[in-house]
Amino acid sequence: MPEIHRTPELDGELVHDWRELIDQDPEGSWFAGPDWVLAWWRTLGAGRGGEIAVWRGPDGRAEAVLPLAATRLRAHRKLPVEVPALTLLGTGPGAADHCGPAVRPHRRAEVAAWLAERSRRTTLWLPELDAAHTGLLPPGARPVTRSACPRADLADGPDRLGSRDFRAANRRARRRLAAAGVSFHWLPPGAADPALLDDLHRLHRLRREAVADGAGSFTADRLPPHRLLVRGAAPGRGPAFQLARHGEELVGVLYGFRWADRFAYYQTGWDPRWAAESLGTALVDAAIRNCAAEGVRTFDFLRGREPYKYRFGAIDRTDTGWLLPRGPGGALLSLKHRLRRDG
Repeated sequence: MPEIHRTPELDGELVHDWRELIDQDPEGSWFAGPDWVLAWWRTLGAGRGGEIAVWRGPDGRAEAVLPLAATRLRAHRKLPVEVPALTLLGTGPGAADHCGPAVRPHRRAEVAAWLAERSRRTTLWLPELDAAHTGLLPPGARPVTRSACPRADLADGPDRLGSRDFRAANRRARRRLAAAGVSFHWLPPGAADPALLDDLHRLHRLRREAVADGAGSFTADRLPPHRLLVRGAAPGRGPAFQLARHGEELVGVLYGFRWADRFAYYQTGWDPRWAAESLGTALVDAAIRNCAAEGVRTFDFLRGREPYKYRFGAIDRTDTGWLLPRGPGGALLSLKHRLRRDG
């Protein structure tokens, strides 16, 4: 049986082991690791009942970590009916992708059996579950949502991404921006001040308002976990920023997470006055080049089928939301997803 932790205040050795599980897994995700999960639990998930199940090996080191949380799901947006459910800790508000546990291969069957027993009487909702973890699903779980998460392989270098015409267009954009006085600066993990998140939020809002689709999802109430993440970053691990400046003015910010040989591009914002000069694409191009120079092999664009991602040669990896309904409430949730799919 695993040991259960019901607080985000874990000892340093367990956090280290958990990080190592994620780093050594080729499909390990930042959002399944302790940095994201614990920062989320302390902020956006504050007050939410959580449990972190840990399986240890003979030497005392963690070999599997499964973070779970109690939640309540709306059966319908127009009805005040909420269904109690068990979900992955760190999911929900904040937009996490590639979620799931951190598990050594020889522990997978044991973790799967424990999860099946743990959810025997409770509806289980596993959103944005990475494809690598479908073997842990209890019998009866069904897929109800899917999200495309494009990622680019940097193994051959940034100058091999996308078509020849696209690469030529990026070179021309870099020259135009340089001639106009725009310079690019990379801040690796541990080099940024949390105040930079306020600039990102401001520029993100400006860009979203310019395209007439609202303020976007990166609202001020989503900032607290990111402040913790920036403060806790260390060389080679944590939040990194690609900046664009026009003189002393900050005109663009791209924000994401670096760990092992991977980078997850989380959010961006830039001054819409520079739209004609392709500043948004240039920010991504600069971030990819700096990541490649630091040894990153996978640039993950995360969820969304925006066309620009595929112009950089990204290929989809699909996250799936899985529902295991229990009781009348679970049946209502299952009906909601079925109606949404059929509609």
